[in-house]
Amino acid sequence: MTDKNYFAEVQGFLHLESEAIAQTAGRLQRDEIDRVVQLLAACKGKIVILGVGKSGIIAQKIAATMTSTGTGALYLHPSDALHGGIGIINSEDAVMILSNSGETDEIIEMLPYLKRRQVSIIALVGNLNSTLARRADAVIDGSVDQEACPLNLAPTTSTTVALALGDALAMTLMQVKGLTPDDFAVNHPAGQLGKRLTLTVADLMHSGADNPTIALGAAWVDAVKGISAGGLGAVSVVDEAGRLAGIITDGDLRRAIQKSDPGSLANLRADELMTHNPAVASPGLLAYNALRLMEDRPSQISVLPVVDGDRVCVGLIRLHDIVRSGL
Repeated sequence: MTDKNYFAEVQGFLHLESEAIAQTAGRLQRDEIDRVVQLLAACKGKIVILGVGKSGIIAQKIAATMTSTGTGALYLHPSDALHGGIGIINSEDAVMILSNSGETDEIIEMLPYLKRRQVSIIALVGNLNSTLARRADAVIDGSVDQEACPLNLAPTTSTTVALALGDALAMTLMQVKGLTPDDFAVNHPAGQLGKRLTLTVADLMHSGADNPTIALGAAWVDAVKGISAGGLGAVSVVDEAGRLAGIITDGDLRRAIQKSDPGSLANLRADELMTHNPAVASPGLLAYNALRLMEDRPSQISVLPVVDGDRVCVGLIRLHDIVRSGL
């Protein structure tokens, strides 16, 4: 077989699976899908998804997708359920079962015990005449004409269709529940979107002993010492009440020294060096907005004093701190 034939084989299998998904979409029954979505949306507890073998792997992925998009779900292996795991299921839950044949022994054995718990049972099956399909409260037709496997044996097309159906249900539930980008971010705090919508200046700023400040009227040497001690490239200048008066950066020091007569350096004071009324951030400001505040300006800055509602200086945040967080 030449490389060109390898390409044709792979492309052919992809077409086969994509066509199966399209056929599934056309075969769905409106009333049955509406019933499935209503049962899942009305669930006051969690959605427990079961499956054996390859169907179990797909069930795990569907449960993960639902959970991350606002619908609490978990995967339970039927064998584990029969040996005590079923205790996690209560009457407020809904159960979704994946099975291509609809006759898997462990699943059929579980059905009476699920019925006793008075949970809604949704079957995603490849055989609408199966035991599982007949005993379920709602059924999704996941049947396929042919597996992508050349022997028509390995679960391939059938698992792809089941996964696509699970994704479609999860996304529909996401819309039904009105999940917002903020809600999504709360479930994905480590992702870039999550950080942009949840990480605040207070989470990243240098505060307390790590927030270098000097008093108005302090000598330029005190500014040098404050910058060196903090290691942040800047020091905030505050009045007697701790309110921010200005900020002195490494650059401010260099420029002032260059412009000053060496003989007058001893008399150089903080209020002569500092940037008056600098751009500031509040502790509750989103770190991403602080980043934009530093960058979206004619002359970029790399540090922001952080002040509270009374303009008391409570911290310092650097561009480096925000970038290092992954934003």
